[in-house]
Amino acid sequence: MNGLVVCVVVLAAASAFGMLHRRRSGRVRVRGRDEGKRLGVAELGEGLGERATLVQFSSAFCAPCRATRRILGEVAGMVPGVAHVEIDAEDHLDLVRELGILKTPTVLVLDADGRIVRRAAGQPRKADVVAALGEAV
Repeated sequence: MNGLVVCVVVLAAASAFGMLHRRRSGRVRVRGRDEGKRLGVAELGEGLGERATLVQFSSAFCAPCRATRRILGEVAGMVPGVAHVEIDAEDHLDLVRELGILKTPTVLVLDADGRIVRRAAGQPRKADVVAALGEAV
């Protein structure tokens, strides 16, 4: 009987953790430790957008990275002055460590000066990205 109780408790805890993780994944939010950090041409390899820049950290075998690339490309095409830059996390490990990128895809929203204003770990929704751009400009 004790084994059954332990099993039920473990399953309940795992289910709660899974639901919480799924709910938080992809949400665009402000991160305190990003405050004051800037990215420029040297880090991105490309120029910044006139109004904002969407920076995506990806890896080769990441399925959500392809969907995120499509979403960010659509948003960048839809909103004037917004650029989309994709960075291979494996090729830029120093930058990944410096910025605390823990999973791919991770999306950073930069303002016109290159300051990080928002961050999303996981595949973001298009509406969340557009809303974050409104706050970044």
